[in-house]
Amino acid sequence: MWFNAPAIVSLVLPLLAAAAPVSTNSTTQSPRIDYDAIIVGGGPAGLSALSALARVRRNVLLVDSGEYRNGPTRHMHDVLGFDGVTPAYYRHAARQQISQYGTASLTNGTITKITPEQNNTYFSVTGKYEGDKEITFRAKKVILATGIRDILPDTPGIKENWGKGLFWCPWCDGHEHADQGLGLLGPYDGVPGTVREILSLNTDIVAFVNGTDTPEERELAEKKNPHHEEYLKLKKVTVDNRQITSIERLRNGSDPSADPSLSSVAEHDLFRVHFTEGEPVLRNAFITSFPKEQTSKVGQDAGVQLWGGRLAVDSTKGLVTNVPGVYAVGDANSDNSTNVLHALYSGKQAAVSIHILIERETANAELAALNSTAAAGSKRSLREEARAVWARMNGEPGELLYAGEFDQ
Repeated sequence: MWFNAPAIVSLVLPLLAAAAPVSTNSTTQSPRIDYDAIIVGGGPAGLSALSALARVRRNVLLVDSGEYRNGPTRHMHDVLGFDGVTPAYYRHAARQQISQYGTASLTNGTITKITPEQNNTYFSVTGKYEGDKEITFRAKKVILATGIRDILPDTPGIKENWGKGLFWCPWCDGHEHADQGLGLLGPYDGVPGTVREILSLNTDIVAFVNGTDTPEERELAEKKNPHHEEYLKLKKVTVDNRQITSIERLRNGSDPSADPSLSSVAEHDLFRVHFTEGEPVLRNAFITSFPKEQTSKVGQDAGVQLWGGRLAVDSTKGLVTNVPGVYAVGDANSDNSTNVLHALYSGKQAAVSIHILIERETANAELAALNSTAAAGSKRSLREEARAVWARMNGEPGELLYAGEFDQ
């Protein structure tokens, strides 16, 4: 069953167009807080955080831009209970389940600005929503589940076939191409490590290093993997250093008639790799090693630091960033683990931390107010007692000890 992701979100709960922007109470001048937390991003990490917060009846909004790293992928794998489903179906099923919780809201939109207010006691979160409407909401906490994107080369055939025979994760897509002719796309220094990851699935391997087989790259590979050249020869890995001009698809390996209840179905793609010189090479699939970047800069713009291109988090404090009250989960954070299971765990981890922290902050505020009231009450009681003593001892006007009214 296939689903359109933006349409799914709009079906779950009403869009924010009907909601009012932030306001200030004219009597107390205290800001209206719209949500306990706003989650930026609707992939597995964001949905996990939304579910966990909704389960403890936190009022939460998830804003989904509709951009997902695994969007082009044919099927999702290695997620128990959902092995072999499409990414769109997984998100649909998650939204359907979460929609049963009354404090969870989901909507389409793109968050453009996050502004800490009053020493990070709350945040103004501005976004563009349906009809290009700009709305700002206030939340006590913010969760960044914005993900990362692969920086794909402009080589013809790579972007067009991404996620469909060209993949980056052996656990996510490798099993469907087991025992086939595999190509590696990436710099030379990463070849030995990738070979170790994939050898239990593929032994017919050609590494297309696209001109990066240089003395410098070999030295770097040797530092990371001692005796790597002997290892590649032992495993009969061919290194092709020619410049790639294009990757041509000859056959689509997906099988529309395959049983959708099966966890894994073999995909028999076929590609022809063309070079600036020499004969082309045929391969069934490719595992890639391309650089990555943050999908959104909204976290950086809010002051979140980057560690190695990832949003820096403290894993001992619920994945909070250097900006108190802002958390980062999933592929975007500095855990450096990029898979659905990590995304789900990190979303839950941040949600639990936020729930407890909000309750602690609420308790502290309530106790402070209670103590203030008690102190004020004590002062009033003492004053009234003093007034009564004054009335007894002061006498009447005209008497010798009369000193006037108590309140002067």
